[in-house]
This record gives sequence, C-alpha cells and structure tokens, in this order.
Amino acid sequence: MAKEPTEASLKKMWKYVEHYWEKSGTFPHPDKSVTEVVVKGLAQHVDELGKPLCPCNFYADKKAEAQKREWICACEEMKLYKYCHCLLFVNQDGLPITEYLPEDHEGRQIYGVVKDPTPDKGREGTKVTHPNRHPSTSS
Repeated sequence: MAKEPTEASLKKMWKYVEHYWEKSGTFPHPDKSVTEVVVKGLAQHVDELGKPLCPCNFYADKKAEAQKREWICACEEMKLYKYCHCLLFVNQDGLPITEYLPEDHEGRQIYGVVKDPTPDKGREGTKVTHPNRHPSTSS
C-alpha cells in the first residue's frame, strides 16, 4: 500500500492544479473524489520520485519514467491536445476535451468529439517545436 503523501506535497499539487485549471481554461471534475484521488497520487509521486508523475498509468519502472517528460503532470497529451485521461482537467460537465486529438486516439473513440469551451487557453505544447511535429499541427 502506498504511503500517504506529505502535507507539503499535497499543498504544492493543489496549488499547481488550481493554477493549471485557470491557465488551461479547464475545470475540476464535478465529482470531487475524482480530483482528490488524482491530486493525492501526484503528491505521492512528488514524495517518492521528486516529480508529479501521472498516477493513472502503470509504469514498469516509475523512476525511469519520471526522468522523461511524457507523463509528468501536465502531461504531453494535455499540453498538446488539452486532453487529460485522468479527468483532472476537464470541461464543466466533467468530460475530457477531445476536439484536438487524432481521430484514432482512444479518447476520441471513447468520448467522441468533446469541444473545447476555452480554445483561447491551454495547449502550450502547440507553441513548442517538437521533432517530427509542426508547431501548428493539431492532430
């Protein structure tokens, strides 16, 4: 069983999440327990790994994964597509935004097209040039 996160890490992650809702134009999940469990998992990873590794994935080697950027909250999918599979950053109805996902992405297949209520916010990953990706590409 995982250790309870420290109060300092919990506070840090709540502050980060609240800031990122504003920055990305997303909202907390209407079911507070969804948000609480994800924030707690992020805080546990901060204590254990020094980084807020996404708690909603399985990692064969968490320490190695924490050295990469892909699943550090806000993950690359959130920064590029404004899609949060953890349901931490959602629209007002509690649905993940899928509008920018590639058509064959599992999030699009599960939820259909969920429009972005605040297209002027978030998606900072589209402003960064990635290898093999054009900055203006949205799929």
